[in-house]
Amino acid sequence: MSDRWRAVVAALVNPELRAALAELNAAELTDNRRERAFARLADIGLVAERADGERVFDEAFVRSILNENPAVKRTGPDRFLDRAGRIDRYPVQHGDRHELLAWVAERAFSADEVFTESEVNERLEPFAPGGDVAVLRRYLVDHELLERTPSGSEYALVSGV
Repeated sequence: MSDRWRAVVAALVNPELRAALAELNAAELTDNRRERAFARLADIGLVAERADGERVFDEAFVRSILNENPAVKRTGPDRFLDRAGRIDRYPVQHGDRHELLAWVAERAFSADEVFTESEVNERLEPFAPGGDVAVLRRYLVDHELLERTPSGSEYALVSGV
């Protein structure tokens, strides 16, 4: 595998090269297209939004990419998590999905406790893609990692998880 990607990422860190690239690729964008472009740049970590609403280039994120070792292949549940530790996609393979869900259950819940649905949702929110806790909660129940009480109003971690 070529290391040319390192030169590209390093160029993004250099403000002069970034400015030259912007001039070269200057295009008139509609407001809608500009917002979508900034949203995508934020999704991949190149742009951050400050508390005052100003958008800034996230140099620290780009520098962290230069320090990554692409030869190290992610394994286990990490393959399905974004850089914030949130699920970015559910595995297709049953075994992989179960492993990921067991990983979430282990971190979100403790044994011998009973949780209301709102408590379950609150604990799952940091892991749920797009904040969709209902799907994640359903998967945990379907994979028998989380069970509903007979009344259906509360949840508990299945023993042995």
